[in-house]
Amino acid sequence: MCQHALMATRLVLIRHGETEWSRSERHTGRTDLPLTEAGSAEARLVTGALAKWDFAGCYSSPLVRAHETARLAGFSPELDDDLMEWDYGDAEGKSNDEIVATSQGWSKWHGTVPGGEKVGEVGARADRFIERVAGRSVEGPDAGDLAVFAHGHLLSIMIARWIGMRAADGRRFPLATGSVSVLTSKRADRVLGVLNHRSGNPLPP
Repeated sequence: MCQHALMATRLVLIRHGETEWSRSERHTGRTDLPLTEAGSAEARLVTGALAKWDFAGCYSSPLVRAHETARLAGFSPELDDDLMEWDYGDAEGKSNDEIVATSQGWSKWHGTVPGGEKVGEVGARADRFIERVAGRSVEGPDAGDLAVFAHGHLLSIMIARWIGMRAADGRRFPLATGSVSVLTSKRADRVLGVLNHRSGNPLPP
């Protein structure tokens, strides 16, 4: 039953709109930043991109940049802590160049994150969310596609885990702010259907 339910549910992943720190490429984990004006415009484009979709439910990270993106796109999401962005610990607020300048060779994808989460721990949260929401009954009243509003690295890791890759392979799926990606299935395989759709043009369901 769970396998059939998984086949019946697509996850539509929406990265939040631009913030001041995403614009300057600073690590933004648990710092609760609002959207910029450009970020709000990106969020409104999601409305057009998903105009033809009929969703059974909507989830969002509780951080304001995610659920404000959902609201501006016309959604009223259920907040879920598993959708929080990677806790970057001591790297919070710093750019990758700033960190590498003092810790040559450092990578959050392969090393430790002092004071924060390891990539595998973020992957475990992504796995937990997938297992929880993809276990819907095909015949149930809430079966169907789900919209998920969250953060760049968390969603990149979720893509990797959905298609059977390691959490660290999320680095291969960079997501732009305001982008829409779709996780789906083909026969017995989980696949990536859409990556980084970034316009108000309708995305076919």
